[in-house]
Amino acid sequence: MSDVTIRQAQGDDLQAVLYVGHSTWPPTYGPIAGDDYVAMGLAKWWTADATIPAIRAGRVTVAEVDGKVVGVATVGPQDGHLMLWKLYVLPGQQGHGIGQALMAAVLDQAREGGFAQVRLSYLDGNTSAARFYAKAGFEEFDRECGGSGLPDSVWVRRSVDPQQQTGEAR
Repeated sequence: MSDVTIRQAQGDDLQAVLYVGHSTWPPTYGPIAGDDYVAMGLAKWWTADATIPAIRAGRVTVAEVDGKVVGVATVGPQDGHLMLWKLYVLPGQQGHGIGQALMAAVLDQAREGGFAQVRLSYLDGNTSAARFYAKAGFEEFDRECGGSGLPDSVWVRRSVDPQQQTGEAR
């Protein structure tokens, strides 16, 4: 596999970022939460209107292989923590360390921003997300009832060591 480049998303990455979302959501959430949930999520979170402000604010990181965007991470501050809102890698590129490289960049962003924790949620039943985040040092601290037949949201967090820079694959 070629080298992975991790960098801040630029305006001309918009279509590639949206492509990652539209390619990952159906196989990730369809089996867990159903097609209606997938359609709602794509319409709400994976549109130009929802993504452009995050890119402009410098909150979107992309992973490139051979000049093609194959992964995305989106963060933002909330309640004194750095929230990881999105971390997705194209299905054909998973298992090659791209998600780990994006996570390293997120942890570096947390340190640079002075955040003590990174927090995120994933849907109960998303076993690959559960394994990935556990391996990255995240621990469950809460659950939120999904309601209307949807799976619960599992909330996890990881403390950030302000002295340690990961710098992996950057």
